[in-house]
Amino acid sequence: MHRDYYSAIEWEKIIAFSRTRETPFLIVLLDMIQHKFQQFRTGFPDAKIYYAVKANPGIEVLALLRDLGSYFDIASIYELDKVLGLGVSPDHVSFGNTIKKARHIGEAYDKGVRLFASDCEADIRNLAREAPGSRVFFRILMDAVTSDSDWPLSRKFGCQPRMLTDLALLAADLGLDPYGVSFHVGSQQREIPAWDAAIAQARSLFERLDREQIRFKAMNMGGGFPADYLVKTNPLAVYAEEINRYLGLHFGDAIPELYLEPGRGLVGEAGILVSEVVSVAKKSKTDLKRWVYTDVGIFNGLMETLGESIKYPVYTEKTGPTGDVILAGPTCDSLDIMYEHFKYQLPLSLESGDQIYWLSAGAYTASYSAIEFNGFPPLKTYYL
Repeated sequence: MHRDYYSAIEWEKIIAFSRTRETPFLIVLLDMIQHKFQQFRTGFPDAKIYYAVKANPGIEVLALLRDLGSYFDIASIYELDKVLGLGVSPDHVSFGNTIKKARHIGEAYDKGVRLFASDCEADIRNLAREAPGSRVFFRILMDAVTSDSDWPLSRKFGCQPRMLTDLALLAADLGLDPYGVSFHVGSQQREIPAWDAAIAQARSLFERLDREQIRFKAMNMGGGFPADYLVKTNPLAVYAEEINRYLGLHFGDAIPELYLEPGRGLVGEAGILVSEVVSVAKKSKTDLKRWVYTDVGIFNGLMETLGESIKYPVYTEKTGPTGDVILAGPTCDSLDIMYEHFKYQLPLSLESGDQIYWLSAGAYTASYSAIEFNGFPPLKTYYL
């Protein structure tokens, strides 16, 4: 299985490194991130690429992307301080979280940030007061589109088209710069036509605002680009080809400035989470199900297995006949079960002390890892 995700040289390096460290830990292959960033640049040559810092905020990842010329999308002033501390210019930063305190808006503005996203009146008024004259992306609600993704982002973010129009007019009246539309088609979106529907909706908003004498200049297509998990996806080049076709179809020769905010699609495949089997158990002598408890679980790295949403490729060096397993984490919490309904197949010879490798685990693992829940420390990360 691992050969479908990593080269022989990469895997040899992973195995050699893993034998010398206490589990659990995350390995991040920086060369893979560099290669994927170049793929985004090739596929979307006219777009500004804003890396979604929340996906993997490791200093090594941020420094690499800084050196490659990336922009950065932040969700908090704490992420802002991290990228500014690496020498990133504030004009290379977007405050893309629509949910933010007024004083944090002011702090970001004082530090030079002039690009924000918004989706409600209260936030627009805070922006006008704390970040006067700033450019604003207005996020549209995409609940119907994101439902096809593995990790939907419906309901919480964005607003309906009529409200978005009112917000853009209000922003202009308050001295802000209504800069454009933003959307997100849902995290781990494998259905490429989702971008077609989103771009079409954005185009209609450009036209609606134009009639109101508001000239949008840009479109932020957010993230959503998938990583290869247990279910494989199309290559990024295929996504780029189709999305560029949708742009031409809906905007013709008047394509606006383009922004992308990849996170998972940029760093996901570059990570391998290494864990150890704590124990293998059955609940009765006749039980056909094996419970495999590992030293990593929902609270220390595998949060996105909630609802069995993200299905990581799982590999062990043990061989021989396999059988169904339920995979669960180490904490004293009944929620800490990664996969119970979707049955992974693991060798019958699996036992305590064996290592399990979770592939394509570079995004939303270490950054989701809880701080000392049940006393377990945050997930260690090594960058190779």
